[in-house]
Amino acid sequence: MNYGVYIHIPFCVKKCGYCDFYSLAGRDELMRPYTEALLKEIAIQGTMASRAGKAATLYIGGGTPTALPVAYLSQIIQMTCASFPFTDNAEITVEANPGTVNLEYMTALETLGVTRLSMGAQVFNDKILKDIGRIHTTQDIRDAVRWARAAGIVDVSIDIMYGLPGQTMDDVVWSVGSAMDLAATHISIYGLTIEDGTPFAVRMKNGELTLPSEDETDAMYDYLTENLPPYGFLRYEIANFAREGFESRHNIGYWTDVPYVGLGAAASSYWDGRRYTNVADVEQYIEMVERGESPARLSEQPTRKNALEEFCFLSLRMTRGLDKAQFEKKFDTTIESIYGNEIEDLKAKELLVEEDGFLRLTKRGMKLGNVAFRAFML
Repeated sequence: MNYGVYIHIPFCVKKCGYCDFYSLAGRDELMRPYTEALLKEIAIQGTMASRAGKAATLYIGGGTPTALPVAYLSQIIQMTCASFPFTDNAEITVEANPGTVNLEYMTALETLGVTRLSMGAQVFNDKILKDIGRIHTTQDIRDAVRWARAAGIVDVSIDIMYGLPGQTMDDVVWSVGSAMDLAATHISIYGLTIEDGTPFAVRMKNGELTLPSEDETDAMYDYLTENLPPYGFLRYEIANFAREGFESRHNIGYWTDVPYVGLGAAASSYWDGRRYTNVADVEQYIEMVERGESPARLSEQPTRKNALEEFCFLSLRMTRGLDKAQFEKKFDTTIESIYGNEIEDLKAKELLVEEDGFLRLTKRGMKLGNVAFRAFML
């Protein structure tokens, strides 16, 4: 059995105004003890997982992994590769903030076997970058990609956000053009969402956040989804586009029922049909690992209902769609026996089509994905 490995690095130089992921800013004193605890968890989990098979992917996310000193990140990658048996062509991804890297850092990553970078560019507009709390500039993005390529890392994904405060269609067009100039291999698009507890939520409540209108945001989404394919970026998932052969294999695993091991504070795992989540507190995580306790807690009791729902809405995120034969093999029944009425209703609304044994969201269905997904909630 092949599986994925995810490692969470919960440190940032500065928290972005919209971010609700678990991360800390200005707590550099915790980086060393966190790294030491993480190395212990990696060694333990690697021994256990190795009995099941090999890891095909490693994804190091955050937070900002590259906020760690390169010496610490090097130890983490080396321990992971020593503890988990990896396939020969394993994909190893590191998320990077353009404002935290240089040529030396990129060279170290390539030497460690990193094959892919996920670059949090967001937008190629310095004023907007500053307003949303990013620490980098557009020149930093260009420099980071140039350094990655100089170090020998070819596969560089770029994140592009839309619906940001002060953002216009011209900014979106410019961001796409800039990504093309940098010869990105993969692009992820994200619409801004205002999450409770974030600085943006406070600014919104106080009337201090001016966002594009719903029509303007829709137009930005339409521009991205319609114009990335002509540039050679095939849409393989609702928010992800890639040049042929550069799809994120790790993320595809999430959407296609592949098991994965999550390591570090707040990391989630999916193993033997069960979902676990590590404690979302760095200091508590460190203490538990040092005491020899597992930081993981069962976050979801495995039920047939949960498995059915997750299989459907995760599969439908992919443009290839939901494989009806795979569904029947996994659940020993046809999908029509459970969701027959819902499927016909979504087809009637032109949100879903059936082709070659797959159920797929239409272009309209992808835009209204949440409507389609809700239909599969039992």
